[in-house]
Amino acid sequence: MLITTTPQVEGKRITKYIGLVSGETIIGANFFRDIFAGIRDIVGGRSGSYEKVLREAKETAVYEMQQYAASMGANAVVGVDLDYETVGSGGSMLMVTASGTAVVIE
Repeated sequence: MLITTTPQVEGKRITKYIGLVSGETIIGANFFRDIFAGIRDIVGGRSGSYEKVLREAKETAVYEMQQYAASMGANAVVGVDLDYETVGSGGSMLMVTASGTAVVIE
């Protein structure tokens, strides 16, 4: 299935607009990751553990959106938008939402 942030697909014609689809995921931060991320904040550098969690959350949200679109008969999702938010007490959880328009392209 084609997933794109653009509103159309170059060289393809959208033959049917099915509707809005989305996928969501919420992932909790790990206590040890928090400690090591705090150390990284002090000494500088990237937090590989947080980057991995963020990547996994994004992939899960996009996958769920894709599955929802497929169940509606779509073969593509256009205009995809990813939103990131922290939730929970003290922002201890990461929520990622992927949304777009399910369509049929030729």
